[in-house]
Amino acid sequence: MEWSSYLVATLFALASLACLGLVPIGLPGLWAMIGLAFAVQLFDAIPFTGHAPIHFGSTLLGVCIAIGAAAEAVEAIAGAAGAKAGGATRRGMIGAFVGGIAGAIFFTPLIPIPIAGTLAGGLIGSFAGAWLGEASAEHQRHPHEKMRAALGAAAGKLAGTFGKLAAGVAIWLLLVYGAFTS
Repeated sequence: MEWSSYLVATLFALASLACLGLVPIGLPGLWAMIGLAFAVQLFDAIPFTGHAPIHFGSTLLGVCIAIGAAAEAVEAIAGAAGAKAGGATRRGMIGAFVGGIAGAIFFTPLIPIPIAGTLAGGLIGSFAGAWLGEASAEHQRHPHEKMRAALGAAAGKLAGTFGKLAAGVAIWLLLVYGAFTS
């Protein structure tokens, strides 16, 4: 690799690291990172750039897409799975899922601390959604059971967010390795 190729790879590493920072605040950072890799591969191959182009390869990009899709699925269902582990009914699980999304959207502007507002909103929303789902059940459950389901939903949502962030780190490492070794 020539110095200009290292420069492009370094700029890609920094830009994709910024994309990784979007994940905890609920933005599609994984997909932005993968899209950036596609863009670098496409535009870096222009002949007048004067250096060897970066080529990630279809296998590496396919693996990153698969990891990203799995991480999105895990994050989406983690709150409901946590509620289920806490003993929630179907209503509680649906409430945790919907509440997690609604809470993240609603609390992001209310808590103006980057990352904290969205993360807190998702946790509060999952908790409240599971609680309300359990409270609306046909037969009333003991408050202790509602609390257990709601805490399970919040813990599941938190685990899902950290799982998605871990997947993002894996994607970032794979893409940066691909950028510097192509």
